[in-house]
Amino acid sequence: MKETIFSKIIRREIPADIVYEDEAVLGFRDISPQAPVHILFVPKTAYATLNDVPATEAELLGKLMLAAADYARREGFADSGYRVLMNVNRDGGQTVFHVHLHLLAGRALHADFG
Repeated sequence: MKETIFSKIIRREIPADIVYEDEAVLGFRDISPQAPVHILFVPKTAYATLNDVPATEAELLGKLMLAAADYARREGFADSGYRVLMNVNRDGGQTVFHVHLHLLAGRALHADFG
């Protein structure tokens, strides 16, 4: 996989406002937030897109989701609500090709689809 800014953040080669870390996942504030709370959760094991994650890594994807939920509970907005999303490839809005979840919160989020 090609080197990304997220790999450098995981290795602490460039700074980030890290708000969550466990053995498999790192969470940090997005530098271009789309909501008052905008956290990126990245696996420490790098895959370019969701399409590249093998079925044997299903637990890793679950850890990303659970990290986001844990952060929402700790920060006190789990009950009021938040959004978790993953962009996949260019037409899906992905700009950094290292699998990651976006957690958005801090205001009412309305669906722009269906």
